[in-house]
Amino acid sequence: MFKDRVAIVTGGTRGIGAAITTMLARDGVHVAAGYAKDKTGAEALQKSLAAAGHSVSIHQGNVGVPEDCRRVVEEVLQERGHVDFLVNNAGITVDKTVRKMTNDDWHAVLRANLSGAFYMTKQLLEHFIERNYGRIVNISSVIGETGNVGQANYAASKSGLFGFSKSLALEMARRGITVNCVAPGFIETEMVGAIPKAVLDVVVEKIPMRRLGKPEEVARVVRFLLEEESAYITGAVYTVNGGLDM
Repeated sequence: MFKDRVAIVTGGTRGIGAAITTMLARDGVHVAAGYAKDKTGAEALQKSLAAAGHSVSIHQGNVGVPEDCRRVVEEVLQERGHVDFLVNNAGITVDKTVRKMTNDDWHAVLRANLSGAFYMTKQLLEHFIERNYGRIVNISSVIGETGNVGQANYAASKSGLFGFSKSLALEMARRGITVNCVAPGFIETEMVGAIPKAVLDVVVEKIPMRRLGKPEEVARVVRFLLEEESAYITGAVYTVNGGLDM
């Protein structure tokens, strides 16, 4: 299905990103998985997939730093010669109510979650245009649609990805490049696992399916948007939230 394709997945060694990396690698994509700090975890994922015969490279960098984005993209292009897919998945949270949130708290989350997607896209866009081909998938969140107490910075960053994706989709529609968003709900990841159980129980009660999602359920939608047969889909937002927000 994906022979000779190369993908960059930011935040691709943990949580939803690791599920995306694993699924694409098993489908024959060479995945360049980005990570920020956890080198041990990144190496463990790479070794596990390599042992199964899959092609994965890992690349350290902070997506909120333009120079890191440039370096990572150059590393991948030098190693593989081309890139076909970009999945902007990296993200962080710094949760506080607006009254308690500092300027640094605000900017840290916007820099990683929204500016990071812009920086990575900018580094690859001319390459995609030259090849008249590219798939960009931005991982947003249900919180970008609903908002959440204590997450004004996170909600703003994830909502911003909707506008960024739709605008870029319009600009690239005639150049063989699609741009879409996937907006997960509450998924079984370390980030959600850090939520106190009592709070999480209340959240699950609000989800019509009465359960958390699995990272693989998000990865399946990303894979679908990368397929050749999905070439007529652009500027779309796909929600994976168990009916929490319709």
